Amino acid sequence: MCGGFTCSKNALIALNVLYVVVASILISVAVYGQASSLGENLPIVGGILACGVFLILISLLGLAGAVKHHQVMLFFYMVILFMLFLVQFSVACACLAVNSNQQEMLAQQKDCCRLKGMAVSVGCQCEPCMEKLQESIDYSFKLCGGIGLFFSFTELFAVWLARRYRNQPDPDYKVPHAIFPRKNYLY
Repeated sequence: MCGGFTCSKNALIALNVLYVVVASILISVAVYGQASSLGENLPIVGGILACGVFLILISLLGLAGAVKHHQVMLFFYMVILFMLFLVQFSVACACLAVNSNQQEMLAQQKDCCRLKGMAVSVGCQCEPCMEKLQESIDYSFKLCGGIGLFFSFTELFAVWLARRYRNQPDPDYKVPHAIFPRKNYLY
């Protein structure tokens, strides 16, 4: 297993480059959703855009800290990424735990028209759609939960890697000897 300074640095840089790519994809999907007629009224598009911008800022902080081996940047990167891990892990577990009864209760709270076992509302002309959408909703929750769980564990790995890299001494660091300089020492 890689345990050296350079390997930890390169792994942390590669992980943050992956986060930049994922954030760019999130931003482009949100911009496309905002531009298309399908997602113009959905508030989730703004949330996706905000997540993409936040992720790109955090990954740029991690990249700068990894390239410069800056202790303070790496510390704040670790703290913010760990808090993000906690939030993302809990949301992913909630997505994976949602069952069909909870989805139906959520739809009833939102006053959806003609779900399973509901009477037709006065003036409502829509078809019952819960049966048609049930598989798609289940698949979406499981997919979002699985992807969120995967990325939450990559964030936990990044926290561990940043901590490991932060505590390693730089082998190329030249210690200045102002009082007793060594012979033939290049500063």
